[in-house]
Amino acid sequence: MNNRISTGMMFNQSVSLMLASQAKMNHLERQIATGSKIVSAKDDPVSAGSAVGLDRTLASLDRMQLNAGNVQNRLGIQENALAQVGDMMGRITELTIYANNPALAAADKQSMVTEIEAIRGNLLAVANSTDGTGRYVFGGTDDGSPPFSQIDGRIVYNGDQNQRQVEVGPDTYVLDALPGSEIFMRIVTGDGHVDAAAAAGNTGTGVLTNVTRNGDGSWNGEGFSVRFTAADAYELVDAGGTVVSTGSLKTGDDIVVNGVRLHIDGVPAAGDTFEVSPSSSRDIFGTLDSLIGALKMDTGTPAQQAAQQNLLQSGLRDVARASERMIDSRASGGAQLKMLDNAADMRESNVVTLKSTLSQMRDLDYADALSQYQLEKTALQAAQTLFSQMQSMSLFNTIR
Repeated sequence: MNNRISTGMMFNQSVSLMLASQAKMNHLERQIATGSKIVSAKDDPVSAGSAVGLDRTLASLDRMQLNAGNVQNRLGIQENALAQVGDMMGRITELTIYANNPALAAADKQSMVTEIEAIRGNLLAVANSTDGTGRYVFGGTDDGSPPFSQIDGRIVYNGDQNQRQVEVGPDTYVLDALPGSEIFMRIVTGDGHVDAAAAAGNTGTGVLTNVTRNGDGSWNGEGFSVRFTAADAYELVDAGGTVVSTGSLKTGDDIVVNGVRLHIDGVPAAGDTFEVSPSSSRDIFGTLDSLIGALKMDTGTPAQQAAQQNLLQSGLRDVARASERMIDSRASGGAQLKMLDNAADMRESNVVTLKSTLSQMRDLDYADALSQYQLEKTALQAAQTLFSQMQSMSLFNTIR
């Protein structure tokens, strides 16, 4: 077999060599210009695919950071709002204690009514707080309109009972602000388990100042009545109206019956009744309305004064439960804020790790790239020189 070396073949080889060298230089130039060693997926298909996956993870972390910022803003507004409500409840407690003074003048009581009504209005405004984007903090997931409104003098809740879960880190979720129904509406009465109230028709001056479980666990959760047969004697009446026991009361002592402890000041009259029942729920606005109504009562007789004081004492217990609810809600929000801090640390650590991995995959080693570029440039110059010299060579020169 004869191998034929022709002028055309030599030209084609030289041109191919120069084109390949130029292509390599162009690729190196793009790498140097972008700072990335993966200009296109064909440069390193495996690394390119992995890098796309890491980019998606970083984008997901950015979205989680945005979520965290939004929920942190809402939880911060909730914390500020609950702190304000706590201060309001403290002021209501002060006013109610002061109002328990039987010698208080009517003008003073009217001043208290005016202040409590102002606090009620401020409380409604706080309950309808927004997060700065037009969304209502205490509306649950139905937060596009004010969650609380006043209808026929009563405050009603228009939001829902749902609480959002927001992803703020890989497999890490925090709860958004509490729905307003859990903060302002469903507040237990009494001591949180048992409650009591004076009957409306009482004629004596007995005032129920405290009711609580006895602590021995003997209360069965059923309602009953303590009915006085004299100022210092009473009988226990079950829910069916049957007298089940009797007892006597000494001034300053508690009445302990059926696992419930009652403290009654003043002098009950024969026939006066105090009803004991499981705690129910009441909204904070209803509690304020009850206090306002009590302060507006006529107190011209000792029995009327006692009726007013019984209502005020009941209001005090309900305000205490509302204050506890504010504390519990703030604690819940604080726990979520702590989780946000932990999630931020985790996101930051993950971002550093992912960016370091991406750098190893993509970032160009400039020293190596410039060295290769210079090598290819030298090779191209040599090929160009060789090609220019070869142009003057011909087999005809040998024959001539």
